[in-house]
Amino acid sequence: MKKEPQRQEDRAISLLEKRGMMRLSEFLEEGITSATISRMEQKGAVNQLSRGLYQLPDALLDGNHSLAVAAKLIPNGVVCYDSALAFHELTDRIPPYVWMAIGPRDWRPKITRPRIQIMRFGTKEFDKGVERHIIEGVSVPVYTPAKTIVDLFKSGQRQKAFYNAPAGLAHATQAMKDALRLRKATPSEIARYAVDAGIWEKIVQPRLETLTMNA
Repeated sequence: MKKEPQRQEDRAISLLEKRGMMRLSEFLEEGITSATISRMEQKGAVNQLSRGLYQLPDALLDGNHSLAVAAKLIPNGVVCYDSALAFHELTDRIPPYVWMAIGPRDWRPKITRPRIQIMRFGTKEFDKGVERHIIEGVSVPVYTPAKTIVDLFKSGQRQKAFYNAPAGLAHATQAMKDALRLRKATPSEIARYAVDAGIWEKIVQPRLETLTMNA
């Protein structure tokens, strides 16, 4: 009877070595009890990253560690806005929180740590331009540079309309300029997403034409 917890602990450690980090629900699916994980945490055998999310204490942390944590906490989410820009090395800004997009009907979780800003995207915009990257063993969905730029323009358009704040459009324009210069997005890619988003002619096209003419 005394050996069972140890066998579960060994299995938990083996799983974490393969997967990088796991939610409590994933341990339960593998037949590892919450009591076992609790004992392991008390002994320092695992670290709790957030409520119900665990990692080995000696795990090598990636520079994008917070994105992996966010992806585990919000399985249906996609890294967006400034967090996606930072991942693609298209901004010097360090986002104060992780920006995550969810679908129009997805459950919106309440997360205290890490700091995550959740945005609800429409059906047409949510599933487009998603690529996956492995960070600390976790498959993390991130919007492509071109899709991210268009999302920023759409957000900037709303800021301009409702708050008369032009900073959002300026930020998106700078991101587009950097993406074109670094060849992380092409004019045709940006145009395609902008057309789909309904902001091509009035918002994106004139700015893109100015940048490509001056290139």
